[in-house]
Amino acid sequence: MRAENSATAQTSIAVPTVPDGAGTDGPVTDRHPAQPGPRTGTVLAALGVTAFSLTFPATAWGLEGFGPWSLVAVRSVLAAVVAGGCLLALRVPLPGRAHLAGLAVVGAGVVLGFPMLTTLALETSTTAHAAVVVGLLPLTTAVFSALRVGTRPSRTFWAAACTGAAVVIAFTVQQSGGALSGADVYLFGALLVCAAGYTEGGRLARVMPGWQVIAWALVLCLPLTVPAAAIALSYEPVSLTAHSVTGLLWVAVGSQFFGLVVWYRGMAAIGIPRASQLQLAQPLLTLVWSVLLLGEHLTPAAPLTAAAVLVCIAVTQRARG
Repeated sequence: MRAENSATAQTSIAVPTVPDGAGTDGPVTDRHPAQPGPRTGTVLAALGVTAFSLTFPATAWGLEGFGPWSLVAVRSVLAAVVAGGCLLALRVPLPGRAHLAGLAVVGAGVVLGFPMLTTLALETSTTAHAAVVVGLLPLTTAVFSALRVGTRPSRTFWAAACTGAAVVIAFTVQQSGGALSGADVYLFGALLVCAAGYTEGGRLARVMPGWQVIAWALVLCLPLTVPAAAIALSYEPVSLTAHSVTGLLWVAVGSQFFGLVVWYRGMAAIGIPRASQLQLAQPLLTLVWSVLLLGEHLTPAAPLTAAAVLVCIAVTQRARG
């Protein structure tokens, strides 16, 4: 009898536990390493913001040697090659059907929509003016998160977020001379599609590793980006210079892959609203890079704006829902 009970216990222990949803949705992708703590999550999200802050200056460099359509298509293909290589090397299973719709939103928003619209805007706009998009992006992402994920930040959070957005918008509009250009249509469109992509990516990063979110989104876009790259390169002239190649490589690997990997990981750890507010610092970082890399000039208001934005970020990071 004891042997029989022992055998039964061993048998019950050996039976594997099937995760929810397994067996109906293909390979399970919900098993991923534990989420980092709040501090680590904040650091990861901040690294993502730093990577994104270089996107506009790098795009301006890329446009020195590539047409807008070529730059966007080629950067997406290169990023997908890096992402696909990582997926193959680590033998990551295909994402389940339940995740495909979300990955499609990520691809449409951050792989295709935002890069294309901002690149078209930067043909006629300075990086300082284009930073108005990023100034509104944190608030828009928080709104999308409240609607899509159901997050309910506190009133203090919303007050600090709106104040920070207003400060950044006022500064960037003043920096560009106070005039709005035709590029703003592209910029505000980019704002909406990117906020949707960030929100959906942050939601998916709770159930699968953040790097897999952007990796699969990039790979799933290949049927569109490869033909687009071939057609664009055949119509738009290409001039390979140090600036254009460096800009292309950064927006492909730095912004579109590495930046989004750490960004989604950070969002999953500290929440979409709190992570999004770290982006209030992004326009100011972009302006610094614009001075150092593109020779643009800043007004004396920059340090005051930076201090005000940092206060708003501190408040949003301490606020609780």
